[in-house]
Amino acid sequence: MSNINVDVLIIGAGPSGCVAASYLHNNGLKIKVVEKNNFPRFVIGESLLPRCMDHFEEVGLLDCLKKKEFEVKDGARFLRGDEVCNFDFSKKHTEGWNWTWQVPRADFDKTLTDELLKRDVDIAFEEEVIDVHFNDDGSSVTSIKKKDGEIYKVNAKFIVDSSGYGRVLPRLLDLEKPSELLNQSSIFAHVKDIKRPEGWEGTRITFDVLDTRLWFWVIPFSNGVTSIGFVGPTEFIESFEGSSSEKLAEMLKLSSYYRERFEDVDFLFKPVEITNYSKSVKQLYGKGYVLTGNSAEFLDPVFSSGVTFATESALMAAKLITKSLRNETVDWEVEYSDYIKRGVNVFSTYVKEWYTGNLQTLFFHRPENPEIKKQICAVLAGYVWDETNPFVKNHHRLVRTVAHIIDMEKQKVSN
Repeated sequence: MSNINVDVLIIGAGPSGCVAASYLHNNGLKIKVVEKNNFPRFVIGESLLPRCMDHFEEVGLLDCLKKKEFEVKDGARFLRGDEVCNFDFSKKHTEGWNWTWQVPRADFDKTLTDELLKRDVDIAFEEEVIDVHFNDDGSSVTSIKKKDGEIYKVNAKFIVDSSGYGRVLPRLLDLEKPSELLNQSSIFAHVKDIKRPEGWEGTRITFDVLDTRLWFWVIPFSNGVTSIGFVGPTEFIESFEGSSSEKLAEMLKLSSYYRERFEDVDFLFKPVEITNYSKSVKQLYGKGYVLTGNSAEFLDPVFSSGVTFATESALMAAKLITKSLRNETVDWEVEYSDYIKRGVNVFSTYVKEWYTGNLQTLFFHRPENPEIKKQICAVLAGYVWDETNPFVKNHHRLVRTVAHIIDMEKQKVSN
């Protein structure tokens, strides 16, 4: 096969790669998407945030998703023993979408790629990037191996790495660095939810908080299947013996709320374990390339930020690439890196303060403060760039400060 010439090579066909591809294709650029796997394929990241609906709508991918009738997610529930904290996305500080979906990613991602293929976007499945060489001007030559072992090259003016957990360019260019988040691990599977209750009790995504750093997720899908999984300290997850199925079955006994519902349930696939999942990189872009989504930064999944960061960064990257290829001035540090890091930093604060217990103090404090709850709800909906929200603008200190005030008030009452 002779060399292929494109404007932009996109690595990965998940939501991030599809959003970037759709925008670039809509703007007349010649692109190629390379995906290592064959679709449909299983991947985690099944709970979306309302903010990502803006991205799918802007690039013309919303209508194909609406036809699939995925489970609507209009809020989220957090449990801690007998305490309950419900968030309703229609009651949030920032204007925007009040709902999104809970999705089996195999179906969701294939819906996106099927739509792009209908538009004649060049997507190559089961092809793997094995080497990249960048020229002085930022153009690149990428070696790609096909399923049959044949290797061909793609000449591109720009590369978008949307490879997710594959983290292609971070590995090839030595961009990886340790995450500042705690060493947490996860074990999860899908089940046929035969004891699912009727109404929102059975369909709302729930986080059952079992300890400050240990929690259990329940994500119901519209097809009767439910995603279940535990997140906790790596050493705790590893303390359970036996196969992954035996581990997860034993851990299900820890949830007094869900123990009966999932007792003796059959896992639809061998439970998956991910150890020390948080990742980071030294930089988000370089001459001729940009990292989007999980290939750049993977945060703890407690607030379901993964897909939203993937699509936010992909759309922003695609817009800046389009400007650059039209010879318009682009400040990648300010317009991309600084922008994306602002959102990442907000969510990182919420993840860190969740595990210190400060954010849990705010969630479960009674009586609730309606205004504070609206502001936090906007963050949980993914609107982490809205600095009219005090819990965005002052995220680095406000969660801690309010939690401290609550603790002081409790001490006064107890004395």
